[in-house]
Formats: sequence, structure tokens, C-alpha cells
Amino acid sequence: MKIRPVILCGGAGTRLWPNQKNHQAKQFINFGNWTLLGETLERVKGSIFDNPVISTNAKYLKQVKQHLKKYKIKNYKIVLEPAKRNTAPAILSTALIKDIPDNQPLMFFSSDHLIEKVNIFNNAIYKNKSNLTDQNIFIFGIKPKSPSSEYGYFLTKKIKGNINKVTKFIEKPKEVKAKQVIKKNGYWNSGMFFLRKDSIINNFKKYQLKTYKNCLDAVNTAKYKSNTYYLNKSSFLKATAKSFDYAILEKTKQINAIKLDIPWSDLGSWKEILKNV
Repeated sequence: MKIRPVILCGGAGTRLWPNQKNHQAKQFINFGNWTLLGETLERVKGSIFDNPVISTNAKYLKQVKQHLKKYKIKNYKIVLEPAKRNTAPAILSTALIKDIPDNQPLMFFSSDHLIEKVNIFNNAIYKNKSNLTDQNIFIFGIKPKSPSSEYGYFLTKKIKGNINKVTKFIEKPKEVKAKQVIKKNGYWNSGMFFLRKDSIINNFKKYQLKTYKNCLDAVNTAKYKSNTYYLNKSSFLKATAKSFDYAILEKTKQINAIKLDIPWSDLGSWKEILKNV
């Protein structure tokens, strides 16, 4: 079974535009005939991947479809959020659509990350596919190039099967603390996730039952038209607005890490953009 890529494409990129109401979301900014969403769509054309699922909202639907056409992706599904509820409901809702089997490996990408050395990245994903279970979650760590306070970090220990089990998360530390974390072999937390559909369901049933029930109803009563699921608004609004990190990662103990030493950035500031683009 191939890996199903899910692209989270609902973010507004407000960190780049703190005092502006009308602005271009980061994933759609044209950096000279390329965009971050376009790069992400190219990335998921790899042979290990099945057709993509894109999670977005009505505001961005037209731009998403323009990108899919430009990058010649004909087979896809779009899951349309009727309101912003953060990443936990977004991740769960995409996993619950009917054409994804229970044991399907799902790779969750952010639409606005810059990733180089894609072959190394894809090989690491594929190598860990057999380690997925109906409970565990793999996150991606990037070896820090400098002690940055822009990113969260995590620490790991080796367990059976040469797997890196996450032992501690550190939320965006100050530079002095970041230096200490790096000395302990801490990695940047990239905010990407690799897990099976049944693991998502089991974790939400265990830790976020209300959100699970409401998202399930939002998907089951969604309207489906032109490859797009229009989630039921009244059900979706009842889901708790929380990030996947706070809703699930803070609670489950079965988190493992895929450690990478590749160029990566979430381009979260103009300083990062000038450095990388």
C-alpha cells in the first residue's frame, strides 16, 4: 500500500503579516514562478505516494485548484473546512474520508515548508512505513543549524528496532536554553506527522472523544462535489479548536521521531525567507 500524502493548506501566515487583515497566505506567495504549495505538490509526486488529499477552506479553494491544475495533478481529494478549528480537527477530518482504508499510512505535510534533499526525506519516510502501528505516531526532527528560538525542539532515546522514541518536547526556548538542548542532541520539531488512519482514530477516541464524534459527523454528512468534501458546518464547529500537538502529542506516549539532517525551514519570518529564498 502506498503512502497517502495529506497537505494542510488552511494557514493564513499571520506571523509574516502581524498588523494586516488582507494579505497573501505564505503557501501562495510567488517567489519567482514558484510557491511553497507548488513545491509541496511536486514533493508528493514521488513514487512512494498515492494521490494527495488537501485540507483547506473556502477562502483558498480557487488558489488550491489553480495549483493542482498547474502541477498537473488530476487525481486528488480536497477536504474543505467551513471554519478554522486549528490542526487537530483538520488532520482528523481528512483521515476520516471514506476512500481511505483503516490501515492506510498517512503523511501530513504543511503546505508552507521549504524542504531540500527530498530523496533523503522520502527514503526516511518509506523506511519507517513498516514501523507504523494502530497507536503510534512518527514526527520529523531536523538537525539544528543554529540555536534558534523560532522552533520547538524534542529529545529522544533509542528503543527496540533502532527507533528513536521521543522523551521530551521543548517549546520554542530562548537562545541560551536552545544551546543546552542542542548539546543534548535535541532536534527541531518540524510539525510534520506520519501515522496510520487507525492510529489517528484510536488516539482521538482516547484523548479527544468530543472532537472525534463531531468530525466524524461533519465528514459523514458532508456534501461531495468535484472531488471536494464540503464538511458539515454545524458539526465541525462543535469540534474543539486545538492544535494536533496539544490535542494528541502532549497526551500519547507512543511518539517516535524520524531524524533528518537536511535543509528545512518553515519560513516563519522575513529573516528566514531572505536567508532561504
